[in-house]
Amino acid sequence: MNSLAPTRLTIAALLIASVTLNAAEKEFDFKDPKGINNVSFLLDAPLESINGNAKGVSGIVQFDPGNPKTISGTITVETATLNTTNDTMREHMLGAGWLDAASHPQITFATKSISKIEPAEDGFSAHLTGDFTLKGVTKEITVPVSFTYLPDMLGARSNGAAEGDLLVVRSTFTILRSDFGIKPGQNTEKVADEIELRLAIAGAAPDA
Repeated sequence: MNSLAPTRLTIAALLIASVTLNAAEKEFDFKDPKGINNVSFLLDAPLESINGNAKGVSGIVQFDPGNPKTISGTITVETATLNTTNDTMREHMLGAGWLDAASHPQITFATKSISKIEPAEDGFSAHLTGDFTLKGVTKEITVPVSFTYLPDMLGARSNGAAEGDLLVVRSTFTILRSDFGIKPGQNTEKVADEIELRLAIAGAAPDA
């Protein structure tokens, strides 16, 4: 018998186990203790351009590096954390006539399916379809998204406070405020109907 056979079998077994472990589904938490995660927005109307961001980002995403088609989860933004450079404008934006943050405290995107997956450096790009909820109205939308999987990089982001993996999600897409019942057809010379949303957020999967 070939004396190298057991060694080869052992190496093969180790390689298979390694691939299986690396491809295991992980749970990524997008509530960032550093407060870096945010979503920015832009409404560029003929008379005024309104821009700002929201820092109240959270959510749980299930992701398998070996099988990205199984990705699932929900990203949430606390409505009251939306901010602009003008205090009066922010007060109006969060008021009952516009976003009504008191009655609708969260903006959410819940994944339903993924398509057009293309490999990219350290991850992949895709089209993600899900239910987007704003001011109590839910619409199914499809948005372009890039995912960057960074194994063993949580320690670098947390300055050694925790070890584990990171999943970075980036996307830029537009919605119409009229689709969500936010004063449709009104004040369009100052408040654009089209809202551009941009996010670059990181979720953490700490080591057990």
